[in-house]
Amino acid sequence: MRARPIFGSTYLLAVALAIAVLSTSGCDRRESAVARGVRTQTLLVGNSAEPGDLDPHLAAILSDQVIVNTLFEGLTLLDERTTLPLPAVAESWQTSADGLTWTFRLRANLQWSNGDPLTAENFILSWHRVLSPEFASDNASYLFALKNAEAFNARKLTDRTLLGCRAPDAHTLILTLERPAPYLPALVSLPAWFPINPQTLATFGPLEKRGSAWTRAGNLVSNGAFTLAEWTPNARIRLTRNPRHRDAANHHLQQIIFFPIESADVEERNFRAGQLHVTANLPVSKIATWRETDPARLRMEPIAQTNFLRFNTSRPPLSDPRIRRALALAIDRPALARAVFRGSRPPAHAFTPPGTGGYTSPASIGLDLAAARGLLAAAGHPGGKDLPVLELQCRQDESSPPLAEALQAMWQSALGIRTTLAPYEQKIWIQNQQSLNYTLTTASWTADFPDPVTFLGLMSATSGYNWTGWNHPPYDALLNSAAQATDPNQRFALFQQAEALLLHEAPITPLFFGARTYLIDPSVQGWEPAPLIFRRFQIIQLAPKP
Repeated sequence: MRARPIFGSTYLLAVALAIAVLSTSGCDRRESAVARGVRTQTLLVGNSAEPGDLDPHLAAILSDQVIVNTLFEGLTLLDERTTLPLPAVAESWQTSADGLTWTFRLRANLQWSNGDPLTAENFILSWHRVLSPEFASDNASYLFALKNAEAFNARKLTDRTLLGCRAPDAHTLILTLERPAPYLPALVSLPAWFPINPQTLATFGPLEKRGSAWTRAGNLVSNGAFTLAEWTPNARIRLTRNPRHRDAANHHLQQIIFFPIESADVEERNFRAGQLHVTANLPVSKIATWRETDPARLRMEPIAQTNFLRFNTSRPPLSDPRIRRALALAIDRPALARAVFRGSRPPAHAFTPPGTGGYTSPASIGLDLAAARGLLAAAGHPGGKDLPVLELQCRQDESSPPLAEALQAMWQSALGIRTTLAPYEQKIWIQNQQSLNYTLTTASWTADFPDPVTFLGLMSATSGYNWTGWNHPPYDALLNSAAQATDPNQRFALFQQAEALLLHEAPITPLFFGARTYLIDPSVQGWEPAPLIFRRFQIIQLAPKP
């Protein structure tokens, strides 16, 4: 692990919050940051972690994308409660009878935050950027629905004019698909499809340059409901209302301040001190107390998320599927949910949460110690004999280290397999997964839109988020067949076969399904439950407490 600076992120956050309290108190030093936020329509939000990147085409982590979705806007957006697509930059869309051609009509007089006109051609150039092999975006696979997009990204063709997207005029986009994608209106709401201002990017280097200064405060030009006013690393990200947004006249909030607080305990203390309107999380140990003493401020909501283990299938001994499956079968998932999460998270026996877009997997994996021991013996390691000590990486937060400790105890007791634990801050934890610099690691995935492909497609060979080294042609063949299926029942049947294969081969194994437990001040109005986490902050209003 790299050395920590003398002044770490917790220290910087404490200083930032103290400054926020002082700077918002004015003449009356008894006024809390929350109270002043209500008066000035400034929402104070916990956001779990320091952003890795605010480039919508590179942002890979949910906490990053929450902010990116507030700065940028795509052709559509998703309703929080229903997850259905709504018009955004596009005011309407239609598809051909065969489902292969989609036409999106953009609103008139759209502008970037700097006043530049936003046109259909901006989208085309942005999609070329995402798909560019030189840019190497993990998000490129989200655009593979477009004709020739996957081939272009893989350098199998170089002519961009062959991509299935064109702009016949400034307000029209015509998309031609490789295969029918009935979920396309939801898909184009994702950050990979967001437009960027090409003129602004060009001032900081080539469009395909990663990590340029264009995403810094003062440089970033966006088209969402808010603009980036300040980004103080490990302290706060401040967004201000975008007066040039298409619906700015109906927005209430003037500012949002995101605090990247990794510790749920620190968040909870800040909330009690009147420094946050909304937390990202709540320590499991505090749920009972808040339920008993102040239930109006406690929210417990299911989300479309699966928490799971990744196995690095390119690294022995986990290159042997028998060992991966043995580890998976030795996990008592209900016991994990009870011991680590106090029953606030349901155990997961499949990868796709039940009811995702109407789909539920009949295949499942559970506790079977006899089968696990048999697989281990068949692999030549009865009782864990001659297996090296396996390192289990996890995020350094409230729940992940206890979860890793519980898994460590289960594997040692049931299989004789020894593990060491390696907690990392989120940024390093993610980078290690992306570079396959791990043996075992905890992980999670939240649905991008309500369809099983958002989970099962994660493990395809072409997915930018596979991060396991697993490449299994029979699995990809099932997903490809499902993509070609026009009958929904046939499509789901193929997905069910793919999920059964995934659980058997075990490049990942599910642990528990997601739920969001957090605190919210009663002054926050319009905050709907959001199964996909993303929300429209522009519909939020802060109202004085009665």
